[in-house]
Amino acid sequence: MTADSAATVPVGGPSGTPSAPLRVSAVHRPPKADVAVLGVAVTAVGTSGPLIAAAAAPAMAIAFWRNAIAAAVFAPYVLLRRNLRAELRGLGRRTTLLALVSGLILGAHFATWTPSAKMSSVASATAFAATQPIFAAIVAKVLGHHVPRRAFGGIAVAFVGVIVLSGVDFHASARAFQGDLLALSAAAFAAVYMTIGGEVRKTASLPTYAFLCYGAASVFLIGAAVATGSSLVGFGANAWLKIGALTLLAQFLGHTLFNRVVKTTSATVISTAILLEVPTAAVIAAVFLHQIPSVWAIPGAVLILGGLLLVVTANRGQSAH
Repeated sequence: MTADSAATVPVGGPSGTPSAPLRVSAVHRPPKADVAVLGVAVTAVGTSGPLIAAAAAPAMAIAFWRNAIAAAVFAPYVLLRRNLRAELRGLGRRTTLLALVSGLILGAHFATWTPSAKMSSVASATAFAATQPIFAAIVAKVLGHHVPRRAFGGIAVAFVGVIVLSGVDFHASARAFQGDLLALSAAAFAAVYMTIGGEVRKTASLPTYAFLCYGAASVFLIGAAVATGSSLVGFGANAWLKIGALTLLAQFLGHTLFNRVVKTTSATVISTAILLEVPTAAVIAAVFLHQIPSVWAIPGAVLILGGLLLVVTANRGQSAH
């Protein structure tokens, strides 16, 4: 089972009588294979903010198309393969419902994250979105999982690094402040989406889950586009090129790989690893968008790495269950 898969594990006492249940930790050292996959995923998702900011298209259109294209790619793979069709039919009502709910929450994440990257600077929006591990740890705690104090300390250190690195300005314009609040909301949605995904992936394969999740997110984003009066078409070739790059990098190599490792690495650890998206996005934005990060970039990055190390070693010697 995964580290987030159960709140308690019964442990027998020396006389064979049940003793107090052992709580499963929401924080653990990821399997070695997951570490490499997480490295690719974090690097890929770091392109999200800069590509969104640079794309001359409505935020809801960008959010919709990255999910719709991904769902359309997974659809024939799932529906034309006999074993995956059988899996889809046999998932069960609970798992199917959870996958669809996860997709709706992912849609809410993109409906808040995408406009935030356009309303605020890439570094600031990414920094606020990087509060995801705080929400993930809170969700894990509410669900009864054990979150060591050292992990909370590491999350705090890493988030201080995020603030230092991005040079977040709380006295920015009203538009930028609204963007920051949207990014903060996006972080909460992402933490819930990742936690539900970990539950679904106990029984569902990656292609089946991605098909259901991205499909549900696309439906949600159609509604969001209608509600905000956003057009889903009518923009230039350059915008489509950036949407394509966003889908390939942040969606397939980012979110889909996160959904791969969430089966064996807890949502709290994955959310904390995503903090490394901040320096990646800051560098890309500086080079291509001329959004120069603060002089505190190096110490900020050191704090992020130090905080991440505290989290993944909070239960020294414990591996994923």
